[in-house]
Amino acid sequence: MVAETYSLGSNVVEEKRLSPSSGEVQKASSPVSLQVDGGARAWCTLLGGVLMTTVTFGYSNSFGVYQDIYTRSHAASASNVSWIGSTQLFFLFAMGLPAGKLLDLGYLRHTNIVGSIIYVFSMFMVSLAHTDIYYQVYLSQGLGLGIGAGLLYVPAVAVQAHHWKKHRAFAMGVVVTGSSLGGIIFPIMLNQLFKSSVGFEWGVRASAFVVFGLLVVANFLISDNPSVKEDGEKPVLKNILTDIPFMLSSFGFTELDFYLQLYAILHGVDPNIAFYTLAIMNAAGLPGRIIPGILADRLGPFTIIVPTILLNVIFIFALFGISTEGGILAFAVLYGVSSGAFLTLCAPCAAVLAIHPNEVGVRFGVGFFMTGFGALIGAPIDGALLGETFPWSKPITLSGVSVLALHVLFLTRCCIF
Repeated sequence: MVAETYSLGSNVVEEKRLSPSSGEVQKASSPVSLQVDGGARAWCTLLGGVLMTTVTFGYSNSFGVYQDIYTRSHAASASNVSWIGSTQLFFLFAMGLPAGKLLDLGYLRHTNIVGSIIYVFSMFMVSLAHTDIYYQVYLSQGLGLGIGAGLLYVPAVAVQAHHWKKHRAFAMGVVVTGSSLGGIIFPIMLNQLFKSSVGFEWGVRASAFVVFGLLVVANFLISDNPSVKEDGEKPVLKNILTDIPFMLSSFGFTELDFYLQLYAILHGVDPNIAFYTLAIMNAAGLPGRIIPGILADRLGPFTIIVPTILLNVIFIFALFGISTEGGILAFAVLYGVSSGAFLTLCAPCAAVLAIHPNEVGVRFGVGFFMTGFGALIGAPIDGALLGETFPWSKPITLSGVSVLALHVLFLTRCCIF
């Protein structure tokens, strides 16, 4: 799955917070000089971050496979099944609030170890759960995987701001490519295992062993930048909570891609091809995560994110005229690129708004906490709109209008400043 998160702000907002006094400007900007661009520690942390996002957000991008299997096996309705995936995403984002705070306090490694244990344990519990007993799947896959992933994902992205200054957007974009890599690897892996003699239980366990190995490597690679913690300034939560545009825009979320594989199959696409739609979407997201990051370092993240939102609106509404195999595959590619750009740009946008490097973790956490609520209700609402007759026009309209409203909000804010 490619999920979209949005965070609002402007580079100008940061400038308005600073007094014309050169002394105050120097005070606000001097802590950033503690950061470095490059070096062994920074590059290892970047690689570790890629592995973290691959097995957390990347694995959650494969929930469309579970959504398809659970729904077509009549284990539960589409809406009830989507509650599992949306709960997982809610905790993946919402746990960013305590995890981000722990990052700012210097407990990155402790958080990563605890999150890794919870995540791998829960994945093995999914393999033991009976798919026809809803609460077992919900607790293991919704709550367990969500909480474990939440302790890992946000710090893996936010810590990059402690290591990179000039190339921060690029570094964060590279880290977030893990969500695409996982979204390519795991849907193909799970589909092939589930439909083979391996079956569901051992298919999930096989993916759990892969996740375990990658997390071991990631925990050795990723680390904080000690120089950031040397400064005594502490983040002021009130300043973040009263940043109303930032809080409202963080709520934006759409999960149509939960249903992409199901959409393709119900529109007559060969199942052997439909099984690859999620992987195609996430593969297309790779350039969408890297190129916008490079442009954002030159032009500013908010300059790039506004037109990408408009593109996303266009692609969503284009689904009204798409019902053929070629059209669905084209949508997967284009939507993957645009949504990939969102995932890249949201992190540097939030980092730009941070007054001090020690605020980055908390600001990320608050933003993703708000995003979690959008994730929690988005897919179940789409599932309820689909019902048993699958009128796809309803969730398409809801998603398109929601993202269009977000575009207007971004555009209005940019015009004001």
